[in-house]
Parts: sequence; structure tokens; C-alpha cells
Amino acid sequence: METSHTNNPKRKRRDKDSHFSGASALQELEKLYYRDRKHKHPNVPEYALKKPQYNDKTANGLTRCIIDYVRFIGGQAERISVMGKKVVTEHTYQDPMGNKRKVSGERWIKGNMQPGSADISTTIKGRSVKVEVKIGRDRQSKEQKLYQQQIEKAGGVYIIAKDFEGFVRSLKYYKLI
Repeated sequence: METSHTNNPKRKRRDKDSHFSGASALQELEKLYYRDRKHKHPNVPEYALKKPQYNDKTANGLTRCIIDYVRFIGGQAERISVMGKKVVTEHTYQDPMGNKRKVSGERWIKGNMQPGSADISTTIKGRSVKVEVKIGRDRQSKEQKLYQQQIEKAGGVYIIAKDFEGFVRSLKYYKLI
């Protein structure tokens, strides 16, 4: 269920209990990125590390922000693809003139994921958290709403992320950070 405190793009004031004490969520994500890189590469000065390109304006950008953030805070996160698989078929035959010919085509095989599955599956502090990324006017389908009900009924957390700041507020709301 989407609550009014999350993902409200018109919300201008900062929550008093904000996780980031004044800095934007994307700036804090960059700090976590540098901390992670410094831990993995202790002999490389910070200025020599590649600058991260975090952006929550596109679905792919927001997905990357969420997955990296969850991993940086000690959780597990992975992108889920519900799409099927393209299969290319090839058939060789001999034409009436004796020449060999190849005919190829393609078809899609339905995926084996549950319809409506969330875009990101995470585990944070031992809790299952499913995240559906929605940018712009994108809305939940009937299957996604049913999937959300199943996750929440099973005791999991379901978050609709429209921007990175809203996602972080949702984690705070569920006491996952």
C-alpha cells in the first residue's frame, strides 16, 4: 500500500527525522559509494576514484541507486526481470535448384516469473523488501497490485519508488535504516 508520506514529489520541507540530516539522498549515496570504494581500494586516493553517476530521473537510474544503496548499507539486492526469452530458430532446406537455403525466425517464450513481480528484490535486516520502480505517470498494473497484496500478507515490505529520496523515507518509515 502506498502511503501519503512516501514519494510525494510536491513535498518541499525536509522531515525532522530525516535519515540524512540536511544532505540530499543522492549526495549521501555518493558518500556511501566513496566509502565502499575506499574500503575495497585503501591505497587509492579519493580524488582518483571514478565519480559515480547517480540519477533517479529514469527507471534504470533509480533502480541502480536503490540496488547500490541497499548493498552499501549491508543488505542484499537484485534486479528482477519478468521478461520472457527470445528464441531464434533456424531451418536449412534445399531448394528445387539444389541450393541450400537457411530460413530463420524468432519467437518469445513466456518467462517463468510470477506476473506482477516487483522490479527489485531485497533483504534488509532480515526482512524481505520488494521495490516497484515507477517513473512519471507509470502506474501499477492489476497483477502488480495483486503481487503487492501477497507480499504484504506474507509479512514482507512492498515499496513503490518514484524517486530515491522517497525510497529512503520509506525505509526509514519501516525502520529498516
